Amino acid sequence: MRTPSIGFGAGPLSRAAALVHTLLTVEALLLVAASPGLVALLLLGPDPSNLPLAAVCLLPLGPALSAALYALHHRTADLTDLHPSRAYLRGWRLNAAPVLKIWAPLLAWLTVIGFTLTHFSATGLPGWWALLLAVIGLASLLWGAHALVLTSLFTFRARDTARLAAYFLFRHGRATLAAASLLVLAAGLTALRTEALPALLAAPLLLSLLHGSRPVIAETQEDFTA
Repeated sequence: MRTPSIGFGAGPLSRAAALVHTLLTVEALLLVAASPGLVALLLLGPDPSNLPLAAVCLLPLGPALSAALYALHHRTADLTDLHPSRAYLRGWRLNAAPVLKIWAPLLAWLTVIGFTLTHFSATGLPGWWALLLAVIGLASLLWGAHALVLTSLFTFRARDTARLAAYFLFRHGRATLAAASLLVLAAGLTALRTEALPALLAAPLLLSLLHGSRPVIAETQEDFTA
């Protein structure tokens, strides 16, 4: 009895090669798209007064991350049908404007929190306010992770995306916890190694974010899209 042959591009080795190719291509395109801001960010000194400038430098990163999520979500395991660069560029065209409506206010809000915490002694507020602001900042980052996924994969108005992201923040605790673990990992890599390391590992980190966000994506498709 003959065993059915596996066509070229359908075996496990081919699928692994397709994944590596997609990750490397998406990573390269993400770095290119975000490079104007990232280069300027690396030139800034660590002075807290540079926080507003750092936020401006991070503006191009939002559309770059969104396009990467789009490309990774629409990736194929078939080695003979790989077009990650095409998917990335399409994601950037579709999502650049919508994601900035979420990304820019989030950066502004985080800048206010960061500036307040770095100058907390001058505020005259009680110490527990610092802890409260830190918790609010973390919650804002996790909300932003959900909002980034939703904006990258679906077409909603910015206010509807904001509401859904807040809803899923508590609705799917595991997805939120997965996003939190990735934030901790990125922060740890930055603190222990260099600020550039999370950027160089952005594609696999985003793939992990997509994996952790599967319940959010599935419920959005089932209940909030036509």
